[in-house]
Amino acid sequence: MLSFEDKIALIEENFPELELHEVSLGRVNFHYEESVQEKKTVVYHLHPNGNGFVYGGHLPKSVKNEKGYVNIRDYEAEELIALIKESMEFLSKRHGWQQPKKEQMDDERREELWFSHSHEEIKLVGEDEMWFIFDEDDALEAAFETYAEAEAYLKESGFKKRK
Repeated sequence: MLSFEDKIALIEENFPELELHEVSLGRVNFHYEESVQEKKTVVYHLHPNGNGFVYGGHLPKSVKNEKGYVNIRDYEAEELIALIKESMEFLSKRHGWQQPKKEQMDDERREELWFSHSHEEIKLVGEDEMWFIFDEDDALEAAFETYAEAEAYLKESGFKKRK
């Protein structure tokens, strides 16, 4: 396991565009001011005991906490560098769900069927500049402002679009 000092040196050496900010209890954050996202903190609460977190917005929910961060306590140098690079790449780009709503959809109603490995079928309906997900009983399960958000939700939940 890399020490606190090792992690700071590694980050400063490989990512000069990240700014170190001292927080509390000896912890530090590293901010990426060039982020095009609202999120600027790439490394969060790096602690003198070696524990800390890296923003993982690009990763599935199963590997990050509720705030979107991945625990890096036991990461080796190569793993930490790769994770920070991916995080910064994610924060450097605008994503589909961030496009203006008007550009996302025609005025027409659009429907798609999605299915899971257990053969559960869900309907994705685009209407009135919104995207709605209905379960097999036609009960509303979720609503999204963009297709990209709805698609990401379905994929993360293990669904695939029916061809």
